[in-house]
Formats: sequence, structure tokens, C-alpha cells
Amino acid sequence: MNLDEIFKALGDQNRLRILNLLLENELCVCEIEKVLGLTQSNVSRHLHELKNKRIVSCRKTSQWVYYRVSDEFCKEYGEFCEFLKTKLSSQEPFKSDLARCEEKKKGFSCEKTK
Repeated sequence: MNLDEIFKALGDQNRLRILNLLLENELCVCEIEKVLGLTQSNVSRHLHELKNKRIVSCRKTSQWVYYRVSDEFCKEYGEFCEFLKTKLSSQEPFKSDLARCEEKKKGFSCEKTK
């Protein structure tokens, strides 16, 4: 994984918004959908791109797939992850996304929506 591929993958605001959430939380597609107001197909497409670049990883539990920033990416680009976490969490719309995520997580469960 080289930097130009990483920056290409992060060159989309929705992917940055997703990454911002995943730097703080492990989330499933439906949670990301609700927080960002995006469609399931849009979120899945962006996650697929981030996963292909090994920026995010996933685990499957029953029918739900949970995503997070990959350990490999954090290990190799730890300082970059910290930089992104700091910068994104202090700017809009990323700051509002994190607040909305915290609010929605209080009463949201994928199992309740299926």
C-alpha cells in the first residue's frame, strides 16, 4: 500500500466522513447509513474502496458486517491516523457526524432494524 493509493482512496468526502467515524468506532453499514444519511449501496461502495486499499477491515457477526480502521493501516500509518483523527474531528461536517454517531448509538442496534 503506497501513499498515492491511500490519498486517492481518501480523495472523496464521503469516504473521509466514513473514515472519521471508523477512527472512533466500529460500525456496521446500517449505522453508517443512519449517521451520514447515505444509501446502503453508497456506503457499501465506499467501504469496498477503503477495504480494497486495506484502510479498513471488517468482521462478520451473524448477518451483520462491522467495519473499523484496520490494525495494519494503524500500525503502518499511526501518525497519519492520529493526524486525521485530530483534524477531522475538529472540522465540519466531520465534527457533526461524530456527535450524530454518539447520539444515534445510544438507541440504535442493527438487530432492531431487521
